[in-house]
Amino acid sequence: MAKVIEGLYYSESHEYVKVDGEYGYVGITDYAQEQLGNVVYVDMPEVDDEVTAGEEFGAVESVKAASDLISPVSGTVVEINANLEDQPELINQDAFGNWIMKVKMADPSELDALMGAADYENACK
Repeated sequence: MAKVIEGLYYSESHEYVKVDGEYGYVGITDYAQEQLGNVVYVDMPEVDDEVTAGEEFGAVESVKAASDLISPVSGTVVEINANLEDQPELINQDAFGNWIMKVKMADPSELDALMGAADYENACK
């Protein structure tokens, strides 16, 4: 069974948000990386890009498939995980430890539309 972490917010498209004050760290879940297989490339936004909840912000490519990344929150990208440019396989090693983008959230109430750990676990079954 894929790992699910308490205290994070989860989307139906298998992204997570780890909230730190007004910032959200966004990545893909352990379940998502298991489904994709070996990740070979991560297409990330640029710093200062605006992202919108429910809209695409990048993609993850594996040897099996490519999957669009859907932002769970709206806001401004303040940082990307540069380690993933040269080592996309870090997502396979630890999906929750290797976020893709850090966003200054425009509307933290959007988190209310996301799932908690228990609901996400059920959604993955």
